[in-house]
Amino acid sequence: MRFFIVDDDTASRTMLKKIITESDLGIVTGEATSGADSLAPILAIQPDLVLIDLLMPELDGIETMEQLRAEGFQGQFIMISQVVNKEMVGEAYTKGVEFFIHKPINRIEVQSILKKAAEQYRLKQSLLTIQESLASLAFSQTPKKPASIREMVLSTLGHMGIAGETGSNDMIAIIEWLVTQYHGGSQLPPLKDLYEMAAMKAAPHQADIKKESKAIEQRIRRTILAAIHHLASLGAVDYTNPDFEYYAPRYFDFQEIRNYMKNLEDGRSESSKVKVNIKKFLQVLYLEIKERYHAAY
Repeated sequence: MRFFIVDDDTASRTMLKKIITESDLGIVTGEATSGADSLAPILAIQPDLVLIDLLMPELDGIETMEQLRAEGFQGQFIMISQVVNKEMVGEAYTKGVEFFIHKPINRIEVQSILKKAAEQYRLKQSLLTIQESLASLAFSQTPKKPASIREMVLSTLGHMGIAGETGSNDMIAIIEWLVTQYHGGSQLPPLKDLYEMAAMKAAPHQADIKKESKAIEQRIRRTILAAIHHLASLGAVDYTNPDFEYYAPRYFDFQEIRNYMKNLEDGRSESSKVKVNIKKFLQVLYLEIKERYHAAY
């Protein structure tokens, strides 16, 4: 099962992710700290189950669910809340919530609910497959609109568990520019130029481009580090995991991933000692998205 967690509380997200991973319930393909920030990555990744907090800034859990459904999201929702108001709980159920997880987070409750949700999801998928088979003659042959560069990047980052990280938007801006406007071939321009381009694109009238460029570099570095942690965690659990097998050796120095895996297995997480090669990561991401984009268009 593929999970996505939306909660503005860091401790809750960390605990839920740990329970899912340690209980072999599936993988967490992304996280977001607010409903507004979760919309794009969820629609791009299309996870099976979304664990979403009821009360959040900007968009609350119910409003976020409504927007996702309006955009065609078909996955299941599990609401996270410490609210016991019957009216709010009733509204959540009418909007499509399948189960509730109560705060403070309890491991036994989470494991039980997620197992039930997974069984229900698999049953629905089986029924859907049967319905699609019966209706195959009436299936529309209209070709789907190709994905945009943004959607392609988010999908790729989702497989590495970082679609919801703050640096993902900076990466999207860089890749969009490289694919559509850069004419330097397969080799990247200096990273400094890419950071400055992204800074100017985000805020054309920014007074201190150099300061924002440095902030972009740090956000991208932290995001890549999160990808290393995610893939190493997958590899430590299942060395044959398809996401681990594909992304770990292509986007990173594989020995760094192996070292990180060993630290995790030994109960350590020495992220400060991991070498983050931003240029290699962006280079591979650019070439993959460029190839997919030109194939689609």
